[in-house]
Amino acid sequence: MTHSVAIADSLPPVRRFARALTGSQEGGDAYVLATLETMAETGQRFNGEDARRGLFTTLLRVWETVPLNRALPNDPHPEGIARAADRSLERMTPRSRVAFLLHALEGFSTADIAFIMGVDQAEAAALQDRAGREIAAMISTSVLIIEDEPIIAVDLEALVSDLGHKVIEVARTRREAVAAIARREPGLVLADIRLADGSSGLDAVNDILGERNVPVIFITAYPEQLLTGERPEPTFLITKPFRTAVLKAIISQALFFDRRAALRRPLAAVG
Repeated sequence: MTHSVAIADSLPPVRRFARALTGSQEGGDAYVLATLETMAETGQRFNGEDARRGLFTTLLRVWETVPLNRALPNDPHPEGIARAADRSLERMTPRSRVAFLLHALEGFSTADIAFIMGVDQAEAAALQDRAGREIAAMISTSVLIIEDEPIIAVDLEALVSDLGHKVIEVARTRREAVAAIARREPGLVLADIRLADGSSGLDAVNDILGERNVPVIFITAYPEQLLTGERPEPTFLITKPFRTAVLKAIISQALFFDRRAALRRPLAAVG
């Protein structure tokens, strides 16, 4: 792949990232243009995957050193979801915001984030963790856990509480989950698929989504039962055994990016 083709292929995600970073399309595009000009002046050339990492790396260097106009244009829909997300991003500390967007919006690994930001992997992980805590402070919510394994349930409770959220109940069966929703509506559901009495967490979630519009994160040892490509699939899916850092990041994503848009349609039953 030639340098020019590699750069062209990487431009759309770089523009998306720059827009989220600056809070406006105008500001984001200004930084992308400055990035391309910097690359042309310095003779930087990239190929393949290096082009993507290279563009993001150069963009961040420009963003950190060039004081372009970061003022937001007048927003015709000031209370819209996108503008609310912009306001939340503006309240995060800059470097944790960068780390969060690189992972949550662009899907970069911690190693790639470390490379792009010019830090070691430990610091990159710490910045992502800080981002999760800052987001939790802005979007603290109540959480229903659907999990029949006591040790995992305790771990999930501790993790959710550590992020600043409140666990309203732990349900071990489909019936308990539905009863919990009737008592109090959560802002987030963490759900296993196979439950204690042989009932299905997937069925429990479908029952919930039939009554409520709430983001759901599936945490399961059987991801193949959901990722078949033959039915609506979950937006957020974590495989057991899960890593704490990954789950924290996914919780932040689920609550930050259009928290009410995740899993609007019930999922087809497994089997």
